[in-house]
Amino acid sequence: MLVTALLLAGLPEALLNAAPGAPALPLLSGPVVAVDTAAQDQFRLYDVGSGVVRTLDFDGRWVRLWGFSPDGCRILYTQQEGLVPGALYSARLDGSDRRSLVRYSGSETWGVWEPAWSPSAADPRIAFTLVRSAGGETSHHIAFIDGQSGAGSSEPAFYSVSGDEHTARWSPDGRWLVYAAYETRTAGADVFSTAAPGQSGAQLREADLWIVSADGTTKYRLTDFPTGSVTMPRWSPDGDLISFVYSAQPGFDTVWMIGMEPGSAPTQITYGASVILDLTWQPDGAALTISTREFNGMRENRLWRIGLVGGADASAEQIITDAALRYHDYPRYSADGGWLALRAEYGLALVDTRAGGWQWLERDALGNTPPVWTPAGFQGEAACA
Repeated sequence: MLVTALLLAGLPEALLNAAPGAPALPLLSGPVVAVDTAAQDQFRLYDVGSGVVRTLDFDGRWVRLWGFSPDGCRILYTQQEGLVPGALYSARLDGSDRRSLVRYSGSETWGVWEPAWSPSAADPRIAFTLVRSAGGETSHHIAFIDGQSGAGSSEPAFYSVSGDEHTARWSPDGRWLVYAAYETRTAGADVFSTAAPGQSGAQLREADLWIVSADGTTKYRLTDFPTGSVTMPRWSPDGDLISFVYSAQPGFDTVWMIGMEPGSAPTQITYGASVILDLTWQPDGAALTISTREFNGMRENRLWRIGLVGGADASAEQIITDAALRYHDYPRYSADGGWLALRAEYGLALVDTRAGGWQWLERDALGNTPPVWTPAGFQGEAACA
């Protein structure tokens, strides 16, 4: 794995790692935001603190970056061939000490997708979707392994085995996991399930949210909509609420939230139909940031701040109004809330949330995956063992 580093113009000069006998590499001090390239054969790590830009080159292999370990000292990624879900790996921030994390003894073809490293330093499990295929049938299960940095390749244990589960997300304290589980129903099967013309008898696939404790002892259904699908679960910073997108039908997306306790009633936040691409909580937990198009008369996808009240469409505010930054997607805040990274026209932009203003981090090296930030526990690369 080739590692290169350079300085980002306009940011402070980087410190240098002068390890005896090794080439000098700029250290990462953080916060660090990382992305895939469009070809998905490189990772780019941008250190907002020191100005270092580091490239991890995978020599043409197809990789996807998913996140960092709780201390920020390791990256979590999948590597695959073609469209088949790949194997799960972790490595140090310079690409060294590459470790295969999952082994599977079953006879099916298998792979890992959507891994998420728990933020709990005491119990840093890695949850993921285990994809299994056999006889032309494919299933998706929420599984986990021990995420201790010294652990070797592990056989997965399962949180859910019903066969169509996705998008596992850890609570901020790492004690709970929310995920989307899909079920099928017959169109028009009941008074709530009106079938479209010519659709009667068709099988519809729709999702609700479930929650499971990290130790697997407690599991319950969180949402129970009679029709439509629930996607994009996102925990509030304090872990008490979960926001999500409810789609009554394709292209009719609305934002909701719900308490994480069993039996909680969901609250609808937006009412107008739009196409929601992504959402995240603002760092203070007082509002949500959504990327959406066909919203409040704006056809282009933009970032909006919406309050935690019903009918928030009316009071929504655009977060970025500069016409030079268009087609916003994948908003991600740094752990300290000081920076907002996003994709804009497939480039990578960085917004200073305190001082205002923005800059391009990548304008020509395009990509189409979310940026990921080092966690609050990251104390700089020099502090990594």
